[in-house]
Amino acid sequence: MTKLGKTAVMALSAIAASALASTAVSAATLAEIQESGSIRIAVANEIPYGYIDPVSGEAMGAGPDVAKHIAEELGVTNIEWITTDFSSLIPGLQADRFDMVAAEMAIIPTRCATVIYSEPNTSYGEGLLVPAGNPAGLTGYADFAENSDLSVAIMAGANQLDMMQALGVSEDQLVTISSNADAISTVSTGRADAYAATGLTASELAGQSDAVAVAEGFTDPVIDGTEQRSWGGFVFAQGNEELRDAVNEVLAEYKQTDEWLETVSGYGFTDADTSRSFDMSTAELCAE
Repeated sequence: MTKLGKTAVMALSAIAASALASTAVSAATLAEIQESGSIRIAVANEIPYGYIDPVSGEAMGAGPDVAKHIAEELGVTNIEWITTDFSSLIPGLQADRFDMVAAEMAIIPTRCATVIYSEPNTSYGEGLLVPAGNPAGLTGYADFAENSDLSVAIMAGANQLDMMQALGVSEDQLVTISSNADAISTVSTGRADAYAATGLTASELAGQSDAVAVAEGFTDPVIDGTEQRSWGGFVFAQGNEELRDAVNEVLAEYKQTDEWLETVSGYGFTDADTSRSFDMSTAELCAE
């Protein structure tokens, strides 16, 4: 390459780098959100965690209801609710399509490496959705590791994948679906022997069809000697610590009230779920 050619390439590279820098996205700051009076909050249409009611069009769930209180306390009068697939929640934050996620997304180290979390809002255990009558006699995630002929459905981006892998379930036993809406048909038609989800999700889905049921006698998986339980929190893009900290301050106060307890319990969270939501900090969960 000639000296002139090298110079031209260097110039073009500099222009390209400048263009990329100018188009880089960054989340709206707390000050910008408070000044505009509006915040964009995403949910994944998961009952009872965060969803849009199909009749009223209102955002509902343990995440949205608590987020509404937090927004009000921060002086934010308008919430733009955005629905997306669960697997698109983190990419959406990174691309600045929304400012905050209120889907009670489980706080786990792999996610902590790419986004930042509030302190836990809720805690919840695991469950299995099975065909009516539970013909395979399933009672836990370990059943799939013990019988390679069984298949299990998981939602794309959900942490049940990590649990299955840790238990030794092989990749060819896993059936990935895009959302909970596909779970009933996947299980009832035999595409998978069960759907692995949180206990609350499994119960909600079972209530929608006589063709499926919650696996009775289910026991939460034990991995490395630890019973698996999830803690869900609000999620933000990296670099938006100021907004996260403001949310944490309001959340900490709100969780001391009967109103918070009634709100979360109203969506099926048990006494154990609500009391254990205080057991772990985000720092501890991200470090596990």
